[in-house]
Amino acid sequence: MADTAVTTPLRSPLSRAADRLAAATRASGGTIRLAELPFLTQINVRLDPKGAAADAVGLALGLPLPVEPDTVVRAGELTALWLGPDEWLVAGPPGGQKDLESRIREAAGDEPVSVIDVSAQRTTLLVAGPRARDLLAHGCSLDLHPRVFGPGRCAQTNLGRTQVVLVARDDPRAGFWVLVRSSFAGHLTDWLLDAAVEWTG
Repeated sequence: MADTAVTTPLRSPLSRAADRLAAATRASGGTIRLAELPFLTQINVRLDPKGAAADAVGLALGLPLPVEPDTVVRAGELTALWLGPDEWLVAGPPGGQKDLESRIREAAGDEPVSVIDVSAQRTTLLVAGPRARDLLAHGCSLDLHPRVFGPGRCAQTNLGRTQVVLVARDDPRAGFWVLVRSSFAGHLTDWLLDAAVEWTG
């Protein structure tokens, strides 16, 4: 019997906002850069940070799982975010879900571990440029000064009354990742564009 399944191309939560984000970036004259980074692989991992699985998973991924609260470890194309004492989010390039899940499960062996693909749960907004911190500060109660929230830091927080995971990238010029649930991505984008009017005219 012929396969009659219809294949629908992937569409990111903010595909319809791409032009508006690009227009705001142009209008700011380089002061603010806004864009969606769609379809990043995102794997939620829970395990005992003091157990054998933690070291084994770190070796398999080529990066240690961070143990200091609200920190980020990056190696190659992978980024591990500390979300809790026994919880991490491992992010990587689009399409790597199955490989990443498999590597983590195999490394953990018989040790208790939870590995869940949450890639479709969130999308990622890039907020960069010289005034990125000022823009985020309009709707975030965190102290975003580089001495406090500099490269290698992350936090689960609210931005524009929306729950997000905020990540300061390794290079300050690379700006911030804002991981937001897909169902709230449109609202947060509208908020960012409205808040950016100060620099976009």
